[in-house]
Amino acid sequence: MTQIENMLPYDNGYDQDEYMMQEDEWDRDLLLDPAWEKQQRKTFTAWCNSHLRKAGVQIENIEEDFRNGLKLMLLLEVISGERLSKPDRGKMRFHKIANVNKALDFITSKGVKLVSIGAEEIVDGNVKMTLGMIWTIILRFAIQDISVEETSAKEGLLLWCQRKTAPYRNVNVQNFHVSWKDGLAFCALIHRHRPDLIDYAKLNKDDALGNLNLAFDIAEKHLDIPKMLDAEDIVNTPKPDERAIMTYVSCFYHAFAGAEQAETAANRICKVLGVNQENEKLMEEYERLASELLEWIRRTTPWLENRVSEKTMVLMQRKLEDFRDYRRMHKPPKVQEKCQLEINFNTLQTKLRISNRPAFMPSEGKMVSDIASAWQGLEQAEKGYEEWLLTEIRKLQRVDHLAEKFRQKATSHETWASGKEAILTQKDYESASLMEIRALLRKHEAFESDLSAHQDRVEQIAAIAQELNELDYHDVAAVNQRCQSICDVWDQLGTLTQKRREALERTEKLLETVEQLFLEYAKRSAPFNSWLEGAMEDLQDMFIVHTIEEVQSLLAAHEQFKSTLPEADAERQAILGIQQEVQKIFHSYGIHGNLTNPYSTISPEEILSKWEKVKKLVPQRDGALQEELARQHGNERLRRQFAAQANLIGPWIQTRMEEIGRCSLEIGGTLEDQMTQLKQYEHVIISYKPNIDKLEGDHQLIQESLIFDNKHTNYTMEHIRVGWELLLTTVARTINDIETQILTRDAKGISQEQMNEFRSSFNHFDRKKNGAMDTDDFRACLISMGYDLGEVEFARIMMLVDPNATGVVTFQSFIDFMTRETADTDTSEQVVASFRILAADKSYILIDELRRELPRDQAEYCISRMPPYTGPGAVPGALDYTAFSTALYGESDL
Repeated sequence: MTQIENMLPYDNGYDQDEYMMQEDEWDRDLLLDPAWEKQQRKTFTAWCNSHLRKAGVQIENIEEDFRNGLKLMLLLEVISGERLSKPDRGKMRFHKIANVNKALDFITSKGVKLVSIGAEEIVDGNVKMTLGMIWTIILRFAIQDISVEETSAKEGLLLWCQRKTAPYRNVNVQNFHVSWKDGLAFCALIHRHRPDLIDYAKLNKDDALGNLNLAFDIAEKHLDIPKMLDAEDIVNTPKPDERAIMTYVSCFYHAFAGAEQAETAANRICKVLGVNQENEKLMEEYERLASELLEWIRRTTPWLENRVSEKTMVLMQRKLEDFRDYRRMHKPPKVQEKCQLEINFNTLQTKLRISNRPAFMPSEGKMVSDIASAWQGLEQAEKGYEEWLLTEIRKLQRVDHLAEKFRQKATSHETWASGKEAILTQKDYESASLMEIRALLRKHEAFESDLSAHQDRVEQIAAIAQELNELDYHDVAAVNQRCQSICDVWDQLGTLTQKRREALERTEKLLETVEQLFLEYAKRSAPFNSWLEGAMEDLQDMFIVHTIEEVQSLLAAHEQFKSTLPEADAERQAILGIQQEVQKIFHSYGIHGNLTNPYSTISPEEILSKWEKVKKLVPQRDGALQEELARQHGNERLRRQFAAQANLIGPWIQTRMEEIGRCSLEIGGTLEDQMTQLKQYEHVIISYKPNIDKLEGDHQLIQESLIFDNKHTNYTMEHIRVGWELLLTTVARTINDIETQILTRDAKGISQEQMNEFRSSFNHFDRKKNGAMDTDDFRACLISMGYDLGEVEFARIMMLVDPNATGVVTFQSFIDFMTRETADTDTSEQVVASFRILAADKSYILIDELRRELPRDQAEYCISRMPPYTGPGAVPGALDYTAFSTALYGESDL
């Protein structure tokens, strides 16, 4: 088979005119020997058909079938692998001449000088010119590129035949005519390369016809070389046609030369595919781990973003416990997985870069930046969730307190209001005496005073109910119903009070006598009774505090209340003295009747009872406040205990971060020494974990005690957690960076001294000491190392070391740049050339050829990934190895 891709004009060492003069001599000889013409017709026809069959076309008569130029143009496209201009489809003579001229122009463009061959002669069917043209094509595309030890074309092909047949008896190849008449030279060539096809020892030099037919049959059957010669013509011709013999022999050269390259090509492909398969496994593992981590984040984030509050404190406490379990048990393994995923990604990219493969681009949404973004969203939601939980717990505490306060005040008011409507609607004044009427009037005035005193309580109850509505209290419907009932009763009492007063005042005009003493008692006892009830409510009022100062404030208020008790006791004695005065008057003047005060419902016994209750509640309130003070002191101890540990752990984490940063910049020892030191740091950090766990335990005690602030430290548990996770991530990433440098150093053949020199230069120009150089510092570094930089060259280098245009150059990018120029790596062009050898110079390759030339697993790997070939000459089952090879190096997409 012929080697026809991407050929350049070839200089064989002879002057072109001298070479064509030899051809002219052959043309003149051809005119003198019709036998040669016959041989050339058959050989050239067979040679043309061996190529045209790739396009599904054949010729029968060489001078007739090329007359319209169409099959001639197709032949040139097949053997060159290039597209010619579009042929003219007309059947007129000028159409045919135009097509032939296109073919001749293409031959001329390949550096071939056509002598006395014009399009008109080919269209007219000139046999001599047609054969000469075909011979010119054969010379250019089948023989010219043959090169053996600095000889080429005819001389190179002759030297190759001599070398291959030298060990065989009765074979002496000196030319391309009589040296081949006995057929032994053909058989020797076949036996030299395929000894399994011919038993050369049994051949007879005198059986020329049998030797020739044997060689021709085997070549056609086993070597895919069509039968281009007739054994009888060669035997019966004194001097066989040299062009026919050369054409046929060149087919043997290309068939056997390709086989010698197949093994080398197969080995190269196996190496390339092996690297690619390993990288694909790493890519698939990255995709799997990234998918699992992102799925976990996807499931967890909505849970953390859920802000649906529970209605009771118990349910909210359960939510808090679930959140603590997440922070202690579920999140830490995922932090490790995220860190390991980043390390695996960096290692994969380093291997791809070393093997000259394109950088790995994960599936959409699975980049390291995507994972970092999702993780940031998770942590943001986590932070907001914890703040929301604490806020909701405070809110529920406030709501429960208000609800209890509402119940107490509502019960007190309902107790007071009970029966009042019946009193206000009775008609007792219609049959009462003057004294009784006056008593009723005064009693009513006392009631109005009491009613006015309860106005503030009703307003307080309504205000508390409104606040419970605003705080979305879970049983707000019952609160609203009860509040509405109290307000309705209050409005009704106001209306009835007004009506009764009007009736009493109408009756009062008929009455003249009023008992002033009972009235005074009623007026003074009602406010005092209201004060007693308010004092009892205050002494039993619930309180919620979070600091010692708040407890002390309540204690101070309580002490102030106790200081008012003597004055209240004096008022109590004065009120009781009024009742005693009434009794004295009744006794002194012998009045018989009911001593019950008609103007007041508050008896001296009731005042005395309430006063005793107030005296009893005072020490109880003292005890409750002292107990709360002790609890707040305990909380303060927890704050100080947490602060003492946090103030040690926080600086310790910062110190370790600084040590790791210094270690990554040191150049005193080898990379292995740095790795050893970093491993020691990692061991120290891991050993410090119990301190973090102990601090977590103290933090849990603080949260269980519902302590929400700590003035003794600036460190929160969240700060410590973030610092700890950052420390773990930093040491892991730094170790990964050193491992990457070791991998790069070993893969690129960089000595430790070179690596130290690179590190020294990088550290010198890393002016900010942040592990990266800006653009100006990088330019200065290159100039200091001897680079003569123009703007264009510097821009090209920046595209290599900073492809994302971040404006900084990392140490790894700097190392890659310093070693890239000396890397010895495979290229896509080398792989394409290797596949072309296996494909016997075709633009496509078949499945059987892959399975024959490559190991089974790698052949199946290629078959499963190669796209179908759809170019010129495609056959069923053809695969496109060019697209496959370029895709391996990221130069195209499959």
